[in-house]
Amino acid sequence: MAQSATIFAASQQPLTLAALVLPQASILEVASVLDPMRSANRHLGQEAYRWRVVSPDGRAVPLTCGIELPSTGPLAAAEGADALVVIAGFRQWETATPALIHELSRLAPRFAAVGGIDAGAWVLARAGLLNGHRATVHWEDMEDFATAHPQVEVVPDRFVLSGSRFTAGGAAPAPDLMLHLIARRHGPALSLAVAASFITTARPGTEPQRTAAPPPRARDPRLDPRVAQAIARIEARLDAPEPATATAAAVGLSPRRLEMLFHQGLGMTPGAYGLHLRLQAARRMLTDTRHPLAEVALRTGFSSPSALSRAFRRAYGQPPGALRRG
Repeated sequence: MAQSATIFAASQQPLTLAALVLPQASILEVASVLDPMRSANRHLGQEAYRWRVVSPDGRAVPLTCGIELPSTGPLAAAEGADALVVIAGFRQWETATPALIHELSRLAPRFAAVGGIDAGAWVLARAGLLNGHRATVHWEDMEDFATAHPQVEVVPDRFVLSGSRFTAGGAAPAPDLMLHLIARRHGPALSLAVAASFITTARPGTEPQRTAAPPPRARDPRLDPRVAQAIARIEARLDAPEPATATAAAVGLSPRRLEMLFHQGLGMTPGAYGLHLRLQAARRMLTDTRHPLAEVALRTGFSSPSALSRAFRRAYGQPPGALRRG
């Protein structure tokens, strides 16, 4: 891990964090950043952590769940804080306007540390604030992010510290980042107490965001480890799916035995599971990016846009174009 940001060091001084929350962020992302600090104050019996929420226009921020988050003012109201964290989710290319990007670039040097949660990394990168740094972003965006910002070293970690910059891949890694901050500033005992308050444990930043796990339809959480290995291979090859026979050979099983274990654990064949993942990936790209249909088909392992359209219609009852228009 690169040298820690300046706020990630032992200190008895109060820390003030300004959170720039963009429209279409999730309430879970916001709570994952703010609530660990509130809990730390409760355990310490003092206000060691302070925070304020700012928004692009100074007004309340509409979140993905339909709730509006109150704001203390526009980005300029963040001045005076020790650190600034940008919390963003869907449609950051629209909600982070050129004017906001310019203002962020101008104000960033006034903070000891600047970070991003989920799509917040996109916003920082667009402002040139991650150039020469290591960073992470939500796993769904990692390939696009690395292509768009080659001057950033992109890694698949849960969270990353790089000099005066810090990034977390989404809502679940955000509390890991905050628990790490608390441990660095006030010691591991306080971090453990805060984690216990939320009935959770801190996970290291270098842990990958994705691990092979059964989908919601899985019948038994005790998934056979060879099925988990097969799932990892399928997930890693969505753009160029391999035959089930090759997957079976790679995990040391016969195709028939692998299919039997998939049926027992997931209720579907390896091929059906792979198609399920590829269509899910295509659906995310259609709703969350502006990639043309041909590129979506290519990146999800379909031979042509028409092949994707046929599979998409069978799975979802409508063609991909209808989803994008919606």
